[in-house]
Amino acid sequence: MEKLLARITVNPKQCGGRPCIRGMRIRVSDVLDLLEAGLGEKEIVDELPDLELADVRACIAYVRRRIDHPVLASVG
Repeated sequence: MEKLLARITVNPKQCGGRPCIRGMRIRVSDVLDLLEAGLGEKEIVDELPDLELADVRACIAYVRRRIDHPVLASVG
């Protein structure tokens, strides 16, 4: 997982500091938009030829890690 996540870079001087893939100007959100539009991993790589399949998987892993947090509920 960490090897995949290393593909995601954040540079405050690039793309407004949004997470990108391997220092390129392809944002994680760009890949997620294509997934949301129904494209598969291979189709995304065809659409953005600078990407590798591992980059698409890294985007998914990155987002999953960002939203996966414990929710504490009080017991009343």
